[in-house]
Amino acid sequence: MLELISPAGSPEGVIAAIQNGADAIYLGFKEFNAHTDAENFTFNEFGRALEYCRIRGIKSYLTLNSLATDNELSIIAHQAKEASRYGVDAIIVQDLGVMQAVKEAVPGMPLHASTRMCVHNLEGVKMAAAMGFSRVVVARELSRKKLMHICKYSPIEIEILIHGELCMSYSGQCYLSGLRGNHSANRGQCAKPCQLDYSTAGHTITYPLALKDNCLIRYLSDIESIGVTSVMIEGRTKRPEYSALVTGMYSRTTRSAKSPTHDNIRTLQKTFSRQGFTDGFYTERIDSEMLGVREEDKRSDTTFFAATRKGYLNGEFQRVPIRFVGSITKGKRIKIAAADDKNNSAVVYGPIPEEAFHRELTSTILKTQLHKTAGTPFICLGVKGTVEPGLTIPTSAFTEMRREVFAEILEQRKSIPVRAEGEYIPSGSPEEEFILDEYEPSRARPPVVTVSISNLGQLSEELEELRPKILYIPITKLDYESTRLKSILEKRDIIVAAILPRVIHDNERKQIAALLERAHEYGISDALIGNIGHIQFAKKYGMTVRGDFGLNVYNSETLFVLQKLGLRSATISFEMRLSEIRSLSKPMNTELMTYGRLPLMLAESCIVRNSTGVCTCDNFSGLVDENGAVYPVESVFGCRNVLLNSKKLFMADKNRAIASLGLWAQRLCFTTENAIECVSVMKRYMGLNEFTPPGYTRGMYFRSEGEI
Repeated sequence: MLELISPAGSPEGVIAAIQNGADAIYLGFKEFNAHTDAENFTFNEFGRALEYCRIRGIKSYLTLNSLATDNELSIIAHQAKEASRYGVDAIIVQDLGVMQAVKEAVPGMPLHASTRMCVHNLEGVKMAAAMGFSRVVVARELSRKKLMHICKYSPIEIEILIHGELCMSYSGQCYLSGLRGNHSANRGQCAKPCQLDYSTAGHTITYPLALKDNCLIRYLSDIESIGVTSVMIEGRTKRPEYSALVTGMYSRTTRSAKSPTHDNIRTLQKTFSRQGFTDGFYTERIDSEMLGVREEDKRSDTTFFAATRKGYLNGEFQRVPIRFVGSITKGKRIKIAAADDKNNSAVVYGPIPEEAFHRELTSTILKTQLHKTAGTPFICLGVKGTVEPGLTIPTSAFTEMRREVFAEILEQRKSIPVRAEGEYIPSGSPEEEFILDEYEPSRARPPVVTVSISNLGQLSEELEELRPKILYIPITKLDYESTRLKSILEKRDIIVAAILPRVIHDNERKQIAALLERAHEYGISDALIGNIGHIQFAKKYGMTVRGDFGLNVYNSETLFVLQKLGLRSATISFEMRLSEIRSLSKPMNTELMTYGRLPLMLAESCIVRNSTGVCTCDNFSGLVDENGAVYPVESVFGCRNVLLNSKKLFMADKNRAIASLGLWAQRLCFTTENAIECVSVMKRYMGLNEFTPPGYTRGMYFRSEGEI
C-alpha cells in the first residue's frame, strides 16, 4: 500500500495528521527547511512529536531541505544528531553540502532527496542513489508515463506530491522571491511573488504565474500500480485542520480503493483551493486551465474546522496490530499475554476465577472482551485462549488487564533505535584551497571572463576578438554552418562549451544525445550542466563537465562533492553575498555570474501559450508587474520558459570586490542583448569603455549582512 505522508507544521499538526490516517509525517526545526514561516518545532517539541509517532507506528521525516552557508553546516550536523537521538526515520535534504554534513554526523541516517533537487529523470535518480539517497521526491512536473519509466528502473524509492501547492517554476529553480525581495525560496523564505498579478500586453489573462493546487486523489490506485512508493501532501504552513481534513480524505480513499465522490472533492475544495484543483502535470494537460488563485479566505468557516479539530483531539486512529492469548483455569489467576507488530509483548495476571452460578465465561466472551481496544492506538487482529467451563470473573477485571497490557506495550514502543554517530569535519583548509587548472595556472589574478549567449546572432567578429576564456552556447542553438562559429571552432583559442538544458526528461534524452554526439564531432568537448541527472549523461559522450547555477552551489562542501563527481568547474549561486563567496574554500575552478538578466523561474507550463493561446515566444513582450517593470520570457528546450529579471545584473564597476573573491572566472550572460550590446558590455568588463546599462541591479550580492 502507498505510504501516505502528511505535513506537520506544528505540534498540533502532528496529532491532526496521525489521527486522520497518515502513515508518516514530515516536520522541521525553526530553521534550515523549506518553510521557515511555519510554526515548526523546538528540540523538546520534536522529541515529544517523535515519541507520539513511534507509539503509533508512524514514520517521521525531518526537513533540512534548504541551502546552507559554510557557517551553518556544523549547526545542521548538530541538528541531524539531535534528530537521530530522538528517533527520526529519515532526513530530507536539497543541498549537496548538507547531504555530506549529515552523512558524516550520522552515517546510518537514511537520506531522501528533496523535490528541490529537481530530480526529473532516471539518470538523476540513479545519481541520487549513487550518492547514498534511499528515496527521491521527484519533480512535480512529471507525467504518469514519465513516472512509470522512472519507477520501473529506479534502484531506490520514489515519492511524489499528490495534493497541495504547485509552483510555476521547477522546485529549486525559482529565484523570483530572492531577486525581487531578498527572500530566497531556496532558503525557506519564499514570499510568493508569483501569486501577484502580472499583466501581459494585449492579453486579458490574469495571475499568469499562479497555479491551482495539485489534486491526484482520483489516481491513487494508478499511482500505486506504476511503482510509486510514497505520496505526499503539501501544507506545513497551513492550519492543522487542513492537514486533518486532506489526510483523512486521502487515507480513506487509499484504504478503501474506491474512487472519491463529488462530495469528497467539494470537501477538499472547501478546505483549501485556488479556483479548484489541477491534475495537469500527471495527465499531461498542461495549459491555462492549470492557473488559479486563492479568491477568499474560506478558513473563516469556523464550524467546519471546529468539528474537525474536536475529532482529532478527542479520537484515536486505531492502526497498531495486537494479538492476545488468554488462559482461564480453575484455581489459577487469569493470564493474558499480548504482542504487537514490533515484537513488543506483555503478560499480565488477573484474579482467580470464581465458580459461575449464572453466566459462565466462554471462549467467545473472552475474545469479545480482548477485542475491545477503543480509545487506544491498537487494533486487535486475533485472540487465542483456553477457558475451562463453569468459571466467571467480573467484567472490570478484563478492563483492568487490558489497560495494563496496553500501557506496558506502549511504553516499550517508546524506545528509540540507536544509531552510530560521527563528527562533521569541513572538507579542505585554506592551505589546500586552490587546485590548479590547465586553463588557469593561478587564481592570484583577477578572474577571467567567460560569456554565455542565448543565440548565435549575438556572436560577432568583434566579440570573438575580445577572446572570452569560454563561450557557452545552448546545445540546441549550435549551428555548425554559422561562419562565426566555424571561425571560433577552427582557431581553437576560445573554449566552446555546450549548455545542456536544465530539464531533460527521459523521452527527450535521445534528442539531446544526438546533439551531444554532433557537438563532440565538431570539437566541442565541454558541457555546462545545471542538474545532477546530467553529469553522467554528458560524460558518456566524452564531455568535460562544468557546473551551472542550477546546481545551487551555496557552500564549500558542495564544491568538494562536485569535485569528487568529476566536474571541472562550478558556478557559485547568485543568491549568495560576496562576503560569503569570498570565504568559500575552492577546491575547483569557481565561476560567478556578474552580468545579465538573471533567471527567475524555469517553467514547464508555457507562460506564453497560457497568456496568448498560441506559441508566440519570439513576439511576446513579457510580463509586467504592478510597478511597470517588464520581465522578459525566454523560450528554451522542450517548449519550457525561463522568466528573466526585469533589470540586468551589473558589476563591472565592482572589479576590486570581484577580484578579491578568489574566483577563476566571472560570466557575462547575454539573453536579450543584440551583438553590439554584447561587445559593449564585454569591453566595459575589460576596462575598455564606460558602458553602463540603464536601471541595473546588484542582485543579492550586497544584501544586508543581518539577513539569513
